[in-house]
Amino acid sequence: MNPLFILPLLGYNFGDVAPVMSAATIETHYTKHAQAYFDNLNRLVPGTEWDNASGKRSLEDIAREATTGPIAQNAGQAWNHVMFFEQFRPASQPNQPSDDLLALINQSFGSLEGLRAEFKQAATSLFGSGWVWLVMGASEHANTTSGDRRLFIQKCYNDDNPLRHGLQPILVADVWEHAYYLDYRNRRGDYIDNLWQAINWQVIADRL
Repeated sequence: MNPLFILPLLGYNFGDVAPVMSAATIETHYTKHAQAYFDNLNRLVPGTEWDNASGKRSLEDIAREATTGPIAQNAGQAWNHVMFFEQFRPASQPNQPSDDLLALINQSFGSLEGLRAEFKQAATSLFGSGWVWLVMGASEHANTTSGDRRLFIQKCYNDDNPLRHGLQPILVADVWEHAYYLDYRNRRGDYIDNLWQAINWQVIADRL
């Protein structure tokens, strides 16, 4: 029986993101942790209201609409991991945001350095396990007028994600310990500092 949900293939090799994340970290994170959420979801969903056998329920649908229970937990984590892994490129091929994306970053954070600083503060202050997102949306956090859409930082705990809050996810850092502990031990801040070296800014722009 074919699985309902399949973890997408990486667009790079396990070792390509080193030294930002080692081959061992990427391989373990992708093949063990991320895959487990897909395996669980494929076991839990059949026969429920979330069964996408008819093609009407995507992983994103479930990650957005299911908010409690094992299906919500595994769908949220599965979708979050897809967003995490697809945003990287080999660290040896650094790139920069496009002019349009950089202008939006400057409007929202003052500069790319301002984005990095605020993102790191959110990541290091998140207590326990979760995700830190760069999102698009109307929010008081961005000090915007009502209805104005800008980029801002959102912290999500456990399996939560911006979709459940009506926000558009742009970029994400996994701050569960399995994402960085092999390489950084308890130095979450160093992990966040280095993560930018492997970001594929074209993917980030496409998400807008």
